[in-house]
Amino acid sequence: MREDDDTELLERVRALRAAGSGPKQVARALGLRPGQAGALLRRAAAADQAVEPGDRPVVGCWVSPGWSSGLDLSACPGWAAQDSSAGEEATGAGFAQLLVARRERASRVTVTGVLVDVYCLGIKNVIEPRTMGAGSLKAYRRSYYSAFQEPSLPIGIEQAQAIVYGAVAYARELGFEPAPGFTQAAAVLGEPAGALAQIGFGNQGMPFYLNGPRDDARAVLATLERTRGAGNYHYILASGPM
Repeated sequence: MREDDDTELLERVRALRAAGSGPKQVARALGLRPGQAGALLRRAAAADQAVEPGDRPVVGCWVSPGWSSGLDLSACPGWAAQDSSAGEEATGAGFAQLLVARRERASRVTVTGVLVDVYCLGIKNVIEPRTMGAGSLKAYRRSYYSAFQEPSLPIGIEQAQAIVYGAVAYARELGFEPAPGFTQAAAVLGEPAGALAQIGFGNQGMPFYLNGPRDDARAVLATLERTRGAGNYHYILASGPM
């Protein structure tokens, strides 16, 4: 068999595998013996595994309503218009809860979630990438956003990347690194294809820290004092004075 014929056959097998076909279906569709079909399916599986997670087809991306509260989206007004829940009183203002799903194969998807502090700390929490049946994604997304009264907002992968990578860069300027596990989540999020839209992070352009239950608030404030200086950031300690 010529190399180009072999490549074409393998691509047809990959397409059938992606559609959920097993050895018997592949053998019938391509006129092969079951043993040949099985061998080609193993090659197709190896080829698919070699594709980086961030290069696989995007099934969907979502962000929590109100995520853009206090941010400067003058460079991307369409994103601001979509987030009708934005405002100082929005549930979860200051945080963007993102979910990204990519195709693993026809019946499987890989998902990862990221909680982004868009006012100060950047990546606060990461849901380790996990693979599930495509039919389970809707229920998983509903559970993931169950704390919000409004439904999650469908967004493009470019917007998801702009929020996440932009917040990482902003937080690093303030002296903060992403939460553990971010490298694995970033592998699913993928590398931007071009320049990202510029989002103005911080609350009205100013770093604003709201402490969480697991934060070392003293260390955070000491970092902000060092990188921004007194009067150049705001904070609220939800648990009371230190």
